[in-house]
Parts: sequence; structure tokens; C-alpha cells
Amino acid sequence: MKIISSSPHFHNSDSTSSIMLNVAISLTPAWIWGCIIFGSKALIVMIISILSSVLTEYILNLFTKEKTVTDFSALVTGILIGMNMSSDVPLFIPIIASIFAIFVVKWTFGGLGCNWANPAISGRIFVFYSFTSAMTKYTIPTILTKNSVIVSEASPLSLIKTAVTSGQSNLKSSLDILYSENFPTTDFAKFLSSKTGFNAYNIDAFFGFIPGSIGEISKLLLIIGGIYLVLKKVITIHIPLSFLGSFSILTWIFGGIPFGLGLFNGDVISSLLRGGLILGAIFMATDSVTSPITNKGRVIFGCGCGFICFLFRTFGSLPESVSIAILMMNIFTPTIDRFIIPKKYGLIKELK
Repeated sequence: MKIISSSPHFHNSDSTSSIMLNVAISLTPAWIWGCIIFGSKALIVMIISILSSVLTEYILNLFTKEKTVTDFSALVTGILIGMNMSSDVPLFIPIIASIFAIFVVKWTFGGLGCNWANPAISGRIFVFYSFTSAMTKYTIPTILTKNSVIVSEASPLSLIKTAVTSGQSNLKSSLDILYSENFPTTDFAKFLSSKTGFNAYNIDAFFGFIPGSIGEISKLLLIIGGIYLVLKKVITIHIPLSFLGSFSILTWIFGGIPFGLGLFNGDVISSLLRGGLILGAIFMATDSVTSPITNKGRVIFGCGCGFICFLFRTFGSLPESVSIAILMMNIFTPTIDRFIIPKKYGLIKELK
């Protein structure tokens, strides 16, 4: 029996498992680099995060008689949760984050495709507010310590937030001193800085020689992974560019105000390279289930993420806000899809 339907006819060979596998591949260089920089503790955190996510999915499959564990979505969730953890985080935290992400956020809403929020982001936010002290301590890479001893420190973002709230004036002109006192730079960064004039800390932040979460430190490898996903047509450029673009513009215009510098004096480059902004914009905000389906909708979604992230990071009480921004825009995704409707194929405009 032949089934005949009206045109147009589109065929796409991509499956959920192939898409998720591509995402996992694109994330691999960044988290492997984090394990190289932070050592075996980081690798253990990654393994625990992945195993917890996959095992939770497998156990739920036993009850539901489904086989979603083979679509690699739980694998991607575990990787993202691990990448958002510090290498020194207590191991029960990524376990709780993974279970919450898979069981509460994903499966209580019906499984993959039915969840309204990104599971990895939700899991991270849940443990962040449950175990804030443990989640806000990071380690200095051994390559930056003279005696090869890992030293627990706050992140660069929290350091700056503390300085701003304490009332230090003209902080922007003192950033080099602030960084040098707390975060030593590599000889490689110092060499490039002397040749190019770029801030040595920003160079280290781009290549991945800074304190931070395991998978967020190397912006170069994250960008390469994002390019891979675009070439594979897993994601489009609309959300990352609108997210980072809106954040950059707002930072340039208003980002200097907390530093006592007035308008149009924000430090855009340092703001882009600090924290998990690149990781969130490329790999978490672009989640196909929780982001809009149209390109116009994706631009609106990305701009909303950039605005909320800038607002909370610059004027809020917490130093980082990428996850909160994406989660809040996840709430608006159905509304965006409702009002940003693509033109129907073959629709003829009614003549007046």
C-alpha cells in the first residue's frame, strides 16, 4: 500500500542518537583539556557525572520499557553537568545534579522532547543553590603555581564582584593588578602580550589557563566545538551570535557603570572570556528541545539570554548568571513559538 501525501517532501537522515553523538564529540576537546589542566580529580568528576546521568536514564528505562539510554541524550547531559563543575567539588554534588536533571527535569515531563527546561542547566542550578559554598570554589591550574600545588580560590568573576560591591573606584584601570595578585599568568601569555599588546590574563582565558569549571576554561576549544556543530547542521548561529552580541553591546554601553567609568566604557573582551558565557551560548542555549524552532525566534531567544545575563552579572548579587538567563528564556520559548509563526508553504496572500 502506498501512502500519498501533499508536497513538499523533506527527508533528513539525522537521528536523535547521531545529533547527540555529534554534540558529545564537539564537547570532548574542551573537557579533556580541563582534565589535563586540573588533573585526575577533574577526570573523576567527569566520569561520575556521565555515569550518574546514564545510569539514572537506564534505571528509568527499566520501568518505562523504553530504550532512550541508547540515544546518547543522557550522555550529553552528564558531560555538560561535569563541565560545569569545579575539579575539587565533592563527588556527591554531580551525582545529585545528574539525578535531578534526568529524573526530575527530563522524565517527570515525559522524557526527551517533552521537557520545558534544559536538564543540564537545571541540574547545575539545583546544586548551585543547594551547595553554594562548594560550587563557588575553583582551583588554580598547576601550570600557574610555582610549587605545582593546587590552591583553592574564588573565580575571577566573584573576585571582581567582591571588588565592585566593596566600593573600589576606577576598578577597570586596576584589573591587571587585581588579576596579577590573584591569578598568575603563563609565560606564553606574557610573551604574546608583549608582542600584541593584549591583556595577558585574557590570553590565558582564551586558551584555557585560568581557574574555573572543568569545561568552561578554554574558549578556543569551545568555539571549535561550536563550529563543528554548525558545519554538521546540528545548531545554527542565530542563538550564539544574538546571545553574545546582545551581551557585548550592553556590556560596552553600560558595563563601565559599576566601575565608575560611565557609559560606553565597558570591558567587552574580558566579560566574554570570564565564566561560562561561551559554553552556555554555544552548547546549552541551543538545545533544540528548549529553544525556539524558527530563526527569528532564536534571535529573540538569544537576545533575551544576553540581556538577562548582562543584567544579573553586572548589577545582580551573584557573579555569574548564564544558567539563570537560559533557564528564564526556556520559560518563554513556547510563547516565542506561538507568536513567531513561519510562513506556510504555498500560502497565497488574499487579494483585496
